[in-house]
Amino acid sequence: MNRVAELEKAVSELNQQEYSEFRQRFFERDWQNWDSQIIQDSKSGNLGILIQEAHAEKARKQLKPL
Repeated sequence: MNRVAELEKAVSELNQQEYSEFRQRFFERDWQNWDSQIIQDSKSGNLGILIQEAHAEKARKQLKPL
């Protein structure tokens, strides 16, 4: 059995409280990874195209309210 299958089996054996805690920790780790990637992309200039697109939308008055 590979590690992913072992993890899947272990997760399926968690009670509801344990599963909720696991999910919360998993999502927190996922968001931390996402935040790190955004910061890295921002520092390297990879988000510049998004800023340009936003400015163009603003100039055309096509921004939508959140």
